[in-house]
Amino acid sequence: MNAIEVLDGTKEIAVVNPQRIEELVESFIASQDVRPSSKALYKRTLQLYLSWINRKGYPLSKITRAEILEYKEELLGSGHSSLTVSSYVTSVRRFYEWAEANKFYPNVAKGIKSPNRKQQFKKQPLLPAQATALLNYYQHRALRDYAIISLLLRTGLRTIEVIRANVEDVVFKGSQRVLLVQGKGRTERDNFVLLTDKAYQPIADYLATRGNLNGSEPLFISTSNNSKGERLTTRTISYLAKEGLKAIGLDERAFTAHSLRHTTAVNILRAGGSLETAQFTLRHSNPATTQIYTATLNEERRLQNSGEALIDSLY
Repeated sequence: MNAIEVLDGTKEIAVVNPQRIEELVESFIASQDVRPSSKALYKRTLQLYLSWINRKGYPLSKITRAEILEYKEELLGSGHSSLTVSSYVTSVRRFYEWAEANKFYPNVAKGIKSPNRKQQFKKQPLLPAQATALLNYYQHRALRDYAIISLLLRTGLRTIEVIRANVEDVVFKGSQRVLLVQGKGRTERDNFVLLTDKAYQPIADYLATRGNLNGSEPLFISTSNNSKGERLTTRTISYLAKEGLKAIGLDERAFTAHSLRHTTAVNILRAGGSLETAQFTLRHSNPATTQIYTATLNEERRLQNSGEALIDSLY
């Protein structure tokens, strides 16, 4: 293959053969002097990046700064937190730094910044009355749309997990109906969410309109002319949620599709559920991730049970 010339025009770096990319990733990870958990994070985030390149059909030898910026924007648009996106971008940036230093590939990620957490609008959870209003809005619209919004609100699924679900992923574990979950870069369905009757019935009503189904078909499919019958995209679900949230009067800067996941967590706690229950439902591996949802409740309780108001009753 031809060599790729570095910006200064004096040094050449061999183009990465697509068949060798997995080997390069493994070599990069092995060379890092970090904890095993950090190596596991590098592996997971880089596999996600390579999967994205493959889905887009971009040749590895043609990747430029523009494609990496596109990847970053799509992650942000999919509802990932700035902290999560930052870890993904950091992995890509360090991989290309290593690749250039070892003369495998130019550092096309140089200067790509992680998202600024201060500039991102904090995504808010919905109050129970707002969640009810959103469900009511979609109950009189397309069966598919109502089923998706209900599923998001009742299970805390990520948008990427919804679009990856297949018909055959609705199964029973003992006497409980569940949806097997594939998300965040995993290739096997190693997790699940419970489908209560309220979560499952809208899905069943929607699937009944699609006739005889193959188990490998997507659980939810597109109805647009350009992609009719194909798997949905996260962007479609984001637009879907945005439409409903706007219709019930919520600020689209503060409320997005990912707000529905926050809503599930906070409302579990509002209903008296434990932090552990919320952690299991949202499938957080680290309890500290779930802990952030208690801040919302603490603020509500602070406003509803203020010491200042008690003082006013005395003098």
